[in-house]
Amino acid sequence: MDLLTFNTVKHACDPDEARTALSHYGKLEALPLDNRVRPGQALKNLLFSKESYHIERFVDPAYTEKLIEMLKAKRYDIVQLETIYMAPYIPVIRKYSSAKIILRAHNVEHEIWDRLTRNTPNPVKRLYLEILTNRLRKFEVDQLDRIDAMLSISAKDDAHFRQLGYQGRSRVMPISLNLDTYHARHDGDAVTLSFIGSLDWFPNLEGLEWFLEHVDLDGLTCPHTGQSVKFHVAGRNPPASIVSNPLASLVFHGEVPDAVDFINDHPLMVVPLFSGSGMRTKILEAMALERVVITTTLGLEGIDAVDGEEVLIADSGDAFREKIASLLENPERIIQIGKAARRHIEDNYDAPVVADDLYQFLHSTLRDEETVAISHRFA
Repeated sequence: MDLLTFNTVKHACDPDEARTALSHYGKLEALPLDNRVRPGQALKNLLFSKESYHIERFVDPAYTEKLIEMLKAKRYDIVQLETIYMAPYIPVIRKYSSAKIILRAHNVEHEIWDRLTRNTPNPVKRLYLEILTNRLRKFEVDQLDRIDAMLSISAKDDAHFRQLGYQGRSRVMPISLNLDTYHARHDGDAVTLSFIGSLDWFPNLEGLEWFLEHVDLDGLTCPHTGQSVKFHVAGRNPPASIVSNPLASLVFHGEVPDAVDFINDHPLMVVPLFSGSGMRTKILEAMALERVVITTTLGLEGIDAVDGEEVLIADSGDAFREKIASLLENPERIIQIGKAARRHIEDNYDAPVVADDLYQFLHSTLRDEETVAISHRFA
């Protein structure tokens, strides 16, 4: 199994470190790509093109050349595209390979941008986002007839793609975790709140700004120390408004060296999402670490945990405060929900179980089985 990937400016990594961490690949090629949004290019795209600017930023001649080189050098059975942003390379794959093409859909991408558009108050910006969203939607729908199979990240997304016209073979393949690396710690007395996420991704920033504006943490105290509850926030590329926020309860950490350690430091994690699609890895990680996750209905999409048993759902500022206050008044519930959350992850998102399901699906795809395969474990 070989990997051809982009090493983007936005999420740059050391290629040598990546090869060490991903040593299970036979070959790993990482090509540099500056896919940052550039106002000039965005304006040119808007005025002189009908193509999706989201997708256009991932079209790269050097990547195309390397892809052709790899396809000529080896006969691949399957080429798996990670996200719709790799779909522009489908014609190249078809020309130089007889491999089955499988799309791993991390989200219904245009759905994310549709929600962002609807949540944007500025009418000019909303109009621009609507144009971008419509172009992305057209591109995403057009690819559905060009792939051989799909791996959807949730049953909801799988159903959405079928409503958009997809009729091929698919399997619900959720995010999975290697649980050997997730060990809960219960060595502190303080009950604190956490939020973690890249703050250059709009749904994360939107949710955090909403939480700071609408959730009143004043008067909430830790049951063990009697001190005011602290809200710890971690995330890269934050705007100045977050860094300089004067809220007394807010402790901003910036980008942390180890997300698992950060999550483990705080018994409660909030995920106030109002835009987005797919699944939230950080929710699964927090549950695996026996943290209590308080999130919105949308935030929990794709994760079939039960409100009040394995997670808590809140869709308003008052509801978030009430859920937090209830846990502080009944700290035994923190342990109880955390244990239930871990069991839920073990039963449904353990990597070996999900990997075996994927292996069987890939073999069925190579055999051209006629049945449409949808995993009932996650449907």
